[in-house]
This record gives sequence, C-alpha cells and structure tokens, in this order.
Amino acid sequence: MRIAIVGLGLIGGSIGLSLKQNNPTAEIIGYARRLDRIKTAIKSGIIDSGETNLDNAVKEAGVIIIATPVLTIKDILRQLARSAPQGCLITDTASTKSQVMEWARELLPSTMNFIGGHPMAGKETCGMEAAESGLFQDSIYCLTPLKNASAEAVSTLVHLVELLGASPFFMDAKEHDEIVAGISHLPMLLSAALVSTTADSPFWAEMSPLAASGYRDTSRLASGNPTLNAHICATNKEAILFWLDTFSKNLQTYRELVATGSDALEKTLARARMAREEWLNSRK
Repeated sequence: MRIAIVGLGLIGGSIGLSLKQNNPTAEIIGYARRLDRIKTAIKSGIIDSGETNLDNAVKEAGVIIIATPVLTIKDILRQLARSAPQGCLITDTASTKSQVMEWARELLPSTMNFIGGHPMAGKETCGMEAAESGLFQDSIYCLTPLKNASAEAVSTLVHLVELLGASPFFMDAKEHDEIVAGISHLPMLLSAALVSTTADSPFWAEMSPLAASGYRDTSRLASGNPTLNAHICATNKEAILFWLDTFSKNLQTYRELVATGSDALEKTLARARMAREEWLNSRK
C-alpha cells in the first residue's frame, strides 16, 4: 500500500513513524513545501520518500492523509480533486469536522472516498521534531465518513487507525464539533487566557519564579501551535462560543462564592473534585 501524508508536523510525523513501525511493508510518501523538511523526515524514519509537489506526492497513492492546519485543507482538497487517483481513500486529522466535511462534499468527485478523522491525542509541543510513534496508543480516533465512502474504504481506514494503536469511534461531524469544543478547544483557550492574564501582569517578574507544577500543568496547552489553534477557532466558532459563555457563567458563580465567603464554595469544589475522580476512574 502506498500512503501519502500531506503535512509533516506533529500529527503527520507521528502517523508516519507509527505506520513505519507497525506496517513496515507500506510505502510512505511525504509532502512538505520545503525540501529540507522532507530530508529531515526521511532521516528521522517518518517517510520513505517525499515531494515538494503535491501532485507527485499523491500519484498512485491508495490512501492520502491530510495532516495540516484546518484552513489549509480546502485548497488541498481542491487540488486533490484534480490529481488524486480515482477510488483512493482521503482522510484528514483536523480537530474540527463540519467545515472539512462540507468542503469534501463540495470539491471531491464521488469516485473518491473521503472519511473525516480526528485523533484525540497530541501534546503541547508542535512540529516534526516532537513526533513519536506511540502518540496515538490507547486513544480514541473519531471518524466521520461521507455517505458515498465505500465499505472497503471505511474498513481500510479502521485498519490503519488500529495500526496506530487507537480505537475508531464513528460519529456525526456536528456532534463531534459540539463535544470537542468543550473538552479540547475550551481548555486550550482557558490555558492561553491564564498565561495572558498572569504574564501581562506588572507583577509577573516576581510571580514567575514562584510558578510551579500547578501553573505549569494548567498552562500547558498555551504552548500549542498558534496557527493550528486559531484555525480551530475559526472553523468551530459557534460551539466554542457556547462553551466560553457557559464557562464564564460558572466562573462568575465561583467569584461570588469567593467574594461572599459562602460555605457553598467548599461543596462546589467537592462536586468538581468528585466529577474529575469519576472521569479518571472511568478511563482505567
């Protein structure tokens, strides 16, 4: 099987490493705009060969994996509609799905099989240098097939997801975006807001040496790729605003409890602690 990976950052690089490790007979072709990135990817064992020309990269590919920031996917799909092999499987790894699925329906011919994908795995560091073969191990991998995607294409992608060590999870694109906005996109924005609030303080020079594990853990997601995260917000605005508004109301409640010295604060904190413990226990 020839697999083309379009985009060789953290996710694309990790997919390449994992597939090379778990399916060594597959031929992995990488696409990047810069030749030095391709050379690095080959040297790192992420791909077998690479191209700076997208048409050449996807030629004769049975599977094409788009692992780029979401707002770049539309133009990539438009080009693939002209150059990708008929009958091939095309998938993506973007953190939002509704807009991507709309572009795929609009731009790709019915002879191509598009299945949206989103691995629920990652880390705050970005770029090919941060790629690791075990990134997707024991994670959920969301899949949103177009209606015309063949059963064979779906089966192929399920197999590839399982080779990555992940568990396929089929869901509707709109439902995906609404849910992920609360558990992924909201935490990213809260983390960034925490860093902005503290680092912009005139007391930050005195604060920063004292910031320890609590601050580090809560601010971790602020280290994510700014372009990637901005694209996420642009393509999932309504759902993210809902969760931001809901969080703001809860934060106001906490403020009032702190301001009034209410005994209810301890009970509210205890409920939050219990909810988190239940979530952690459910994942064991």
